[in-house]
Amino acid sequence: MQRYELHPENWVDNYADYLYNYAVARVSDSEIAKDLVQETFFAGLNSAKNYKGDAAERTWLIAILKRKVIDHYRKINSKKGKAEVRMNYNSGSEEDGDWLEERVADPFGKGGDATIENEELGMAIQECLGKLPKKQSLVFKMKTIQGMSTEDICNELGINPSNLWVMIHRARTTLMGCMNQTWF
Repeated sequence: MQRYELHPENWVDNYADYLYNYAVARVSDSEIAKDLVQETFFAGLNSAKNYKGDAAERTWLIAILKRKVIDHYRKINSKKGKAEVRMNYNSGSEEDGDWLEERVADPFGKGGDATIENEELGMAIQECLGKLPKKQSLVFKMKTIQGMSTEDICNELGINPSNLWVMIHRARTTLMGCMNQTWF
């Protein structure tokens, strides 16, 4: 197994843009995204002594940023005495199918001849996401882009799993309609 080393002196040059794009796609606010990236770098510096070298720097920083995004939503959505939803939701049937998010290649991937097509498709998806109601867009991004668990999303937003899956279904349906008009 390859061991990685941290080089904090290069973080801003090497990862700031990537982390910012990652954050802004999840919080839809440029200033908050900048703050989250800055908090990620500070947290990385503070916990550098705990870095074991099992993951690449970028992967490690993304893991920190994911927690920062989750903390951001917890902070803005926290309510005193809010009950937590504890449910094991089997989403196997949701994952099997021809969903839009399964058809999109990783825009940050290194290979493939479809880089330009992926960029155009990514822009079309972002445009269509912008047309969704704000909460539907947020839920869709949290579940399909961030890969957050149903339980975490429900806790963050104070909704139940049924509401979550209705919003995701509506978002997917609306996105496919928009993509069929603008892209396919």
